[in-house]
Amino acid sequence: MNDKLTITNRTISLKDFCLQNGFSSVGIAPVELLTTEFDRYQDWLHQGYHGTMSYLEKASQRQNILELLPEARSVIVTTSNYYTPHQHSVQLETSSKAPLQGKISRYAWGEDYHTIVKDSLKTTEQYLHSTFPGSQTKSYVDTGPILEKAWAVRAGIGWQGKHSNIISKGFGSWFFIGIILSSLEFDYDTPISDFCGTCTACIDACPTNAIFEPYKVDATKCISYWTIETKPDIPIPNTIAENLDNWAFGCDACQDVCPWNRFQQESNEELFAPKYDETHLSSDVVFSMNQEEFSERFRKSPVKRTKLAGLQRNFRALQSNSNSEV
Repeated sequence: MNDKLTITNRTISLKDFCLQNGFSSVGIAPVELLTTEFDRYQDWLHQGYHGTMSYLEKASQRQNILELLPEARSVIVTTSNYYTPHQHSVQLETSSKAPLQGKISRYAWGEDYHTIVKDSLKTTEQYLHSTFPGSQTKSYVDTGPILEKAWAVRAGIGWQGKHSNIISKGFGSWFFIGIILSSLEFDYDTPISDFCGTCTACIDACPTNAIFEPYKVDATKCISYWTIETKPDIPIPNTIAENLDNWAFGCDACQDVCPWNRFQQESNEELFAPKYDETHLSSDVVFSMNQEEFSERFRKSPVKRTKLAGLQRNFRALQSNSNSEV
């Protein structure tokens, strides 16, 4: 049986490996039922705030992670910082002949984080298997029935801000979360306090009032939901289209104003930098694209998720509330 020293050395070794292999931070929590967090999640679903995202309704495994890996004893939570110093260069044009410019959410400027983070998690799993023979693991990057944010809080990564994103006291909220379930025991991290205080910057900045109260987001009012998650044949409601604030794919309004993001650090992952040095798209380009051109342009990009028809739908919504014409 492993004694305390062995577990501590194992923990130090794992964290050193993670940091040396590109992760921004790592925290570890013991496997437990997510009772309070799961109750809140269930209430959110029952209120219909998830909209048409029916895949979120696969609920039981989100409470009991042992349904995913019965041997699991620990939840390893990694972060991958994707912040780059580039900024949106969109200028609102008044000329009726000027192409409309649509902003892309920062997370989608570079290549798809699912692949990048998954590769790093797989490397970490290989390290665990080779260093601790017989150990079992399972990893996820926003791809399984896991309450990633709840585990990030439990693992001491940060606290859940009023905009619902996890905030790190050291480098803000521009990061992706990776999860590894492990059959090994480790020294566990302690959750940290909520440092949002009385700040309501994210709530005040939301263009569509999707953050209807602190820590609660109605996806059916969220720009990211409408420009990414909804099927291309579903038109964007006027109440949303009128407040898109030039967002064509996703929205960063709540994170852009968060005071904790003044501690942001530049990512050391070059693949998160803007592809083709673009942080926005032009309507003339989007409307002239055929499927082959779209597939090539966004081959390894999160933007491919919305499909060509969805991206053009988003620009039509922007166009309907702009003086620009295509």
